[in-house]
Amino acid sequence: MDGSSYYIPAAAMGLALTFKAPALARSWRDPLLRSVCALMALAGLVFFFAAPPTIAKVNDLTGVTNVSAPLVYCLLSAFSASCLVLVVNWRGGPPERTRRTTRRIITGYGVVIVALVALFALGDAPVERLVDFDTYYARTPYMREMIVLYLLALTVAGVAMNFMCGRWALQVRGWLRVGLLIIVTGYLFNLAYLSTKFTAVVARWYGHDLDYLSSDAAPVLASAGAQISAVGFCLPLACQRVGDSWSTWATYRRLGPLWRELRPVSAHADHGVRISWWSPVELQVTQRESDIHDGMLGLYPYFDSEVRSRAYDAALAAGSDPVHAQAEADAAMVAAAVRARAADPEGRVISSAGTDSAPAASLEVPRDLVRMSVALRQSPVVAAARGPAGTRPGSDFHERTR
Repeated sequence: MDGSSYYIPAAAMGLALTFKAPALARSWRDPLLRSVCALMALAGLVFFFAAPPTIAKVNDLTGVTNVSAPLVYCLLSAFSASCLVLVVNWRGGPPERTRRTTRRIITGYGVVIVALVALFALGDAPVERLVDFDTYYARTPYMREMIVLYLLALTVAGVAMNFMCGRWALQVRGWLRVGLLIIVTGYLFNLAYLSTKFTAVVARWYGHDLDYLSSDAAPVLASAGAQISAVGFCLPLACQRVGDSWSTWATYRRLGPLWRELRPVSAHADHGVRISWWSPVELQVTQRESDIHDGMLGLYPYFDSEVRSRAYDAALAAGSDPVHAQAEADAAMVAAAVRARAADPEGRVISSAGTDSAPAASLEVPRDLVRMSVALRQSPVVAAARGPAGTRPGSDFHERTR
């Protein structure tokens, strides 16, 4: 009997879990990441152990006829619990409430799993059934209760998932909303799967034969629902990661003008330890910020508070808000200091900085480096501060703006 329709989704879940394994190893304490990995692992196990060839092999290896039935039912129940736990952790909220809800879900479905095993042990299923266990034993004592219990447990989880995700989708926007709506769609397939199962089982109770619903239609609906739901879970997380990477790259690019402005005066511009171009973008941003701070340290004796003060007033007069005006003023002072440093190749200002009675202006207060970098490229106030080499910092700017 061909099990490809089961093994292909199982392999896909296994591959996705392999990609997640390094992140899980680094952030084991992250409840959301643990929930995602648990869901993918259980989904893969459900598909693998529900495949008819695997069912036959497990029954043969254990020597217990139909032992695969409670095994698959337990895995399905655990998978349902993992979906609920993932949504609870994903949505967030007060940590104590989240942990309490998670414990209740795990405890409830843990009780269901124990009951499934106990009912199978109490019942009698001597004839091996690979694809129609539910309908074949629908009227057998204890087997009947086991089948109904697992179907009810899955139905409760399906209804709860649709309710939680549907209500949450009305409160959010963007990729999260798209992902939640995809999950709702997947669980509609899951509820259709459960409806076909219940219909076939109840038909057996009343002496009718609708086994094809359980044996043929239900597996297709279950496979579609699980894979659609998996896309819904993964899509917002993946898009968020892509968005974060894009934002970090944008920061790296926007820091470029300030980094290039300060590179000639950076103490480590030529002989510092450089990272490779394929290093993580977060590390490259850190390196660029470090270079900028090194350059500012080299310019410290050339900073002129008068330049910054006049640039700030000019930016406000030009219509900038105080935050942007502050960035333009800092950028203007940096630009003027770079020119002053270039006009002092022998470093006389640096040598005399220790005895100068007038302290230089500083950038010790945290500044918005990105806004400063953008101002270097776009602000007319900063352009006015770029006086010709050889002038005192800010002197040419004073002439241009007074």
